[in-house]
Amino acid sequence: MPLSHPRRSALSEQVIAALRNQIASGEWPVGSRIPTEPELVEQLGVARNTVREAVRALAHNGLLDIRQGSGTYVVATSELAGVMHRRFADADPRHIAELRSTLESAAAKLAAERRTEKDLKQLDALLVRREEAWQSGDAESFVAVDATFHLAVVAASHNDVMTAMYADLGEVMREWLRADVGAELSPDTHMDHARLVDAIRTGDAEAAASEAASYPFLCRPGRPAFAPPAQD
Repeated sequence: MPLSHPRRSALSEQVIAALRNQIASGEWPVGSRIPTEPELVEQLGVARNTVREAVRALAHNGLLDIRQGSGTYVVATSELAGVMHRRFADADPRHIAELRSTLESAAAKLAAERRTEKDLKQLDALLVRREEAWQSGDAESFVAVDATFHLAVVAASHNDVMTAMYADLGEVMREWLRADVGAELSPDTHMDHARLVDAIRTGDAEAAASEAASYPFLCRPGRPAFAPPAQD
């Protein structure tokens, strides 16, 4: 549905908001290439310059990466996520692991105390999907599902601030996991998360916290902090 046509400055903000919503909603996931400029012009019903201005604004804010000759790609789901991604791009992988451990342990403890039946159903479903992704041998699919599972654990804490912060760190965490798992799945990087879900289900807060804290430390010496960005 083409956008309405208010004054130019308001229209530009409206286009920025529309593109940001496509990213935040997952319609354009991290790593995907967004539609071309002519396609966006047709979809939104606005001038090419307005689209170009909006894309540049989101690139400046860290959500998009404009790659000459290749296209424009989503690199973060929010401005804060973009800042986080740039800020921690060269961080020591052990420090990322420690941050993940701290956040997930605290969240798992709260999840054991506050989880709902809906939360448990989602965690159970993600456990199945995680094992299916592992069995498929597709490392990127496994990383995507595993990251979704851990975010669901944090969301089950029903602490909106903690969940938002973890979501903003999501791509940093995924890149850390990609580097740690490697291009091919191997038995030494597989970890069963069923005990964590069981602890959350039974309301055992201490066991849930302990189980979550034990997961992130898989990084081997000499492995780079993050995998290099994909090239087309």
